[in-house]
Amino acid sequence: MAFLFDFIRWLCEVFTLVIIARVIVSWFSPRPTNRLAIILYQLTEPLLAPLRRIIPRVGMFDFTPLAAIILLQLIASFLPR
Repeated sequence: MAFLFDFIRWLCEVFTLVIIARVIVSWFSPRPTNRLAIILYQLTEPLLAPLRRIIPRVGMFDFTPLAAIILLQLIASFLPR
C-alpha cells in the first residue's frame, strides 16, 4: 500500500512540473505550434479544462494552472507516508 501512495505522490510531483512547463511555454507561444508544446497541452488539458469551468479568467490571466498545482500538492500532502 505504501508503494501506491508513493506512486501517487510521485505522479502529483511530475504533473506539477508538467503544468509549470506548460505555463512557461505558453508565455512564448500562446498557441502550441511545436511538438513539445502540443504534448504539454495534451497532458495537462484533462485536468485544466474542468477547472476552467469553475475558475473564470481574470482579464487576460488564467489562474487554473495555479489552482491545479495547489490541488495536486494538497493531494500529495494528505497521502500517508
